[in-house]
Amino acid sequence: MSKENKKGEGAARIKWGILSTAIIAREAVIPAMLKSELCELTGIASRDKKKADNVAADFGIERSYGSYEELLADGDIDAVYIPLPNHMHVEWAVKAMEAGKHVLVEKPVALTSDQARYLLDESKKYPHLKIMEAFMYRFHPQWEKVKELVSSGAIGTLKTIQSAFSFFDDDPVSIVNRKDYGGGSLMDIGCYPISLSRYLFGEEPEKILSDIEFHPVFGTDVLATGIMKFSKGSSSFFSSTLLAEDQYVKIFGTEALIEMERPFNPDPDKVSRIVVVKDDSREVIEFEPCDQYTLEVDAFSLSVLNETPVPTPLEDAVNNMKVIEGMLKGKGER
Repeated sequence: MSKENKKGEGAARIKWGILSTAIIAREAVIPAMLKSELCELTGIASRDKKKADNVAADFGIERSYGSYEELLADGDIDAVYIPLPNHMHVEWAVKAMEAGKHVLVEKPVALTSDQARYLLDESKKYPHLKIMEAFMYRFHPQWEKVKELVSSGAIGTLKTIQSAFSFFDDDPVSIVNRKDYGGGSLMDIGCYPISLSRYLFGEEPEKILSDIEFHPVFGTDVLATGIMKFSKGSSSFFSSTLLAEDQYVKIFGTEALIEMERPFNPDPDKVSRIVVVKDDSREVIEFEPCDQYTLEVDAFSLSVLNETPVPTPLEDAVNNMKVIEGMLKGKGER
């Protein structure tokens, strides 16, 4: 594989395998990989061979496996994407590295910060392998632009962020409602406001405050309201699995604010927009349709092809988990 490969400039491709036929794999990541010039989707595994066969047939994937172990044993596969339920992430990420595979693992990377730290420590045994948590939003051009605007001082000094992410799902068998699977609003979607706040402030919160509503039967958090206090400002948000579907982000600086139309999962086939509001003016910045999942797997694949660090190291995943834990435990000081 070329060490100076750039998208579209060479024949080198990463051969991918997917552990699980999860919805996010079928609806988002597999279509994204098929659009990538750097990915060759070689195989998919399920503990139900028929499911693997069906998904492979639907997407024209060459190989299907009736166990995760079988896919990991395939020497032709370079990297694996892991969209398994949250409680299985660490176990299979470690097994994948033991099998010599690069690993892109869905967020949240673990159930606790201790588990995330364990995965980080294990990854150091395999310095030649790449591993990254799959926070796809950071790869969308709208977020790259927001980060640039904040970092350049275009909105003055960043002081506070307001955000929310919610949907309604009261199905008792849904994995988002399974506490033993690592379900709940914070793990599923609240992790995004936490991640983006740390990303834009460029530091870890000094204080965490939260109010959590837990489901009386499921035991999962169904409404989480949080405040993160940073040395430079603050961020407030809520996440919920039992509210009307919505998502928004507002970023306030001393001179301007940024509004995001669809911050977390913009339609890949539509133009995306952010609005910079300053005094009486509103500057609308548009971005051509793009698939942030394709951009994510491209970025990861390039780090493998070029033997460069992944865009988001596992240390970031550990720190995001620390904040989620702080919210769930109701702790004030970190």
